[in-house]
Amino acid sequence: MRKRLMQTASLLLPSTRSGASAPARSAARSMLTYDVSLAWTGLILLALGVVMVYSASIAMAEANAHTGYRPWYFLVRHAMFVGVGLAAATVASQVPVKLWERLAPALFIVGFLLLIAVLVPGIGKTVNGARRWISLVIVNIQPSEFVKLAAVLYASSYAVRKAAFLHAEQPLKQTLLRGFAPLFAVMVATGCLVVLEPDFGALVVIVAIAFGILYLGGLDWRLFLGLAMLVPLALTAVMIAAPYRLQRLSGFMDPWADPLNKGYQLSHSLIAFGRGEWTGVGLGSSVEKLLYLPEAHTDFLLAVIAEELGFLGVTLVITLFVWMLYRAYAIGRQATRLERPFAALAAWGIGLWVGVQTFINVGVNMGVLPTKGLTLPFLSFGGSGIVANCVALAILLRIDWENRRLLRGFAV
Repeated sequence: MRKRLMQTASLLLPSTRSGASAPARSAARSMLTYDVSLAWTGLILLALGVVMVYSASIAMAEANAHTGYRPWYFLVRHAMFVGVGLAAATVASQVPVKLWERLAPALFIVGFLLLIAVLVPGIGKTVNGARRWISLVIVNIQPSEFVKLAAVLYASSYAVRKAAFLHAEQPLKQTLLRGFAPLFAVMVATGCLVVLEPDFGALVVIVAIAFGILYLGGLDWRLFLGLAMLVPLALTAVMIAAPYRLQRLSGFMDPWADPLNKGYQLSHSLIAFGRGEWTGVGLGSSVEKLLYLPEAHTDFLLAVIAEELGFLGVTLVITLFVWMLYRAYAIGRQATRLERPFAALAAWGIGLWVGVQTFINVGVNMGVLPTKGLTLPFLSFGGSGIVANCVALAILLRIDWENRRLLRGFAV
């Protein structure tokens, strides 16, 4: 079969240089060594993020000029984070997928220990009442961002190792005790640490990653349905346990009832969307970023994009993310056809991570979901998130690269 594919490629590639048909050109593109469109999608999002973070953060930097900040303070730091992320992605892209599979449990253990460390006084750093960072003098790292990536790899490797116990052919008790329960226990422990920070948004993303991968890995639908019914109850209990989460929920239900307190962030985000209209007020011309909209360069960056670039700018951002998710799905499906279960689940897991976090961030900015502290992947200011996103994209490109090599008859 591989020999036939190589022969087909040798016939198609020369023909594309002499005006071949559309099907021939499509087949030739499939023989490229990597997914060019996916790579460019990530680079465009990163570039747009650099521009918009600079635009959204100038006012905040000038307001803190007394502490030594300059107008370009956040631009320089964000550009540095992007540079580190691209360097880390370059290294990650050279690591074989089989090695990622072997390292997955160890990486998750390291992430789990970092979540513990961030809660230790003197190690963890508190910002705005949340202890989510570990200070490295020059920069702060946020362990929960790297735990998201570790959760993708660990859940994928777990689903492959426990595949025999996850399917409906097994007795339900066997599936529950030997397939589902171990990962459930690990995720409960991880979730407890994340809630103690507190970081409710990261908890939602990590839970979605882990159990989404289990379902894609063949988890008995009866167990998944039971879990789907329990998760809302568990999340409701977590919200009730902290009064500030209930305040966010009430502010989300009617932000205009208390626009100067509970509904402050959302009301100003909605004002930014309203001012942007179709084409925006122009790059750099946002009013809401002038210290009206809190976290304009992080959690609410999309609101600034909406105000300055309008409906067209927001549509561009969402389109880029939709294409990235489609390519993650297609790469995972190709890996399945090549009988590479870990690679397939890892590709889908990365798509789940980016998709769920993007959906939540966009929903929060548009007032569709309650306010949560989640950044927009590849765009928002934040070193740990940018580096983790870049590494995840590099792993996805590596999976695609190995798929293409196998289709051309080469070993990986």
